[in-house]
Amino acid sequence: MSSLRVAIVGDLGESFGNYVIGDDKVLLERVTMANVACGFHGGDPRVMDETVRRCAEKHVEIGAHPGYPDLVGFGRRAMEASEEEIRTDVLYQLGALSAFTKIHDTTISHIAPHGRMGSMATSDIGHARAVIAAAVAFDPSLVVICQKGHLEEEAKRHGMPVAMVFLGDRAYGDNGMPVSRSLPGSLLHDAGEIAERCVRVVQDGMVKSVTGKMVPLGHDVDTILLHGDNSEALSISKALCEALDTAGIARVGVRDVLAHKKQN
Repeated sequence: MSSLRVAIVGDLGESFGNYVIGDDKVLLERVTMANVACGFHGGDPRVMDETVRRCAEKHVEIGAHPGYPDLVGFGRRAMEASEEEIRTDVLYQLGALSAFTKIHDTTISHIAPHGRMGSMATSDIGHARAVIAAAVAFDPSLVVICQKGHLEEEAKRHGMPVAMVFLGDRAYGDNGMPVSRSLPGSLLHDAGEIAERCVRVVQDGMVKSVTGKMVPLGHDVDTILLHGDNSEALSISKALCEALDTAGIARVGVRDVLAHKKQN
C-alpha cells in the first residue's frame, strides 16, 4: 500500500447573481479543499455564504481564491494594477471571506490566487510581493497554493507554508508548466486520461506534455486542482478519486499532506 497523500482542490463559489458557473455540489462530494471565489472574478455575498456553509458541513478546507476585479473576463484577462492595488485588493477579498468563515465557525486554511492574477504572481515578482504581503498581514500561517516561480519563492522567503499544485485538467508544455488557455486543447476533458496523468505526477512527478514528451515537474505534487467550470467536472472528479484510491494514494487535506511530508 502506498504511503503517498494528495489533496484534491476545486475552484468553488464562482457563480454570481443569476449566473451559475460550475457544479459545486458535485465537486464538494469529492474535494478535500476548496478555493472559494471572493467576489471579484466571481462569487457574491450570497454565494460565498452558501459555499462556506457547505464546506464547513463537509469538513472541506476553505481557501481564499482572490482575483482581479473582472467579472466580465472571469479574472482571466491582463489588468494594469500597481503592487499597492494588488495588495489591498487581495487583503479586501481575504477580509470578505473571513466574515463568512467566522459565522460558520471555521477558518481560512490557504490562499490560491485565481486566473491571470495567479499566473502573473508566478512570473512577475511585483505581483508575488503584493499577494504575499497581503497574506502575511492577514495570517502568515496560511498555506500558499502555487506552482514553481516567484509566488513560491516569496512565500518561502516570508516563512509561509507552501503546497505545490498540479492543474489536473490543463495541458502542460515541455517546460513542465501549463500552456496558455488561448491555445487549442489547453483544457482537457477526457476523464480517464486526466485521472491517469494525475496518478503519475503524484507517484513520479512526470507529466506528458502537448508534444508527447514525458517531462518532470521538478517538484512534489501536494494538491491536484480541478476547475469547477470544466463541463466534464462530474466524470473527471469521479474518475480521479477512483484512480487515486486504486493506486493507494490517500485523499486528504493540504495541511495533512504537508505534515506527512515533514514527518517523512
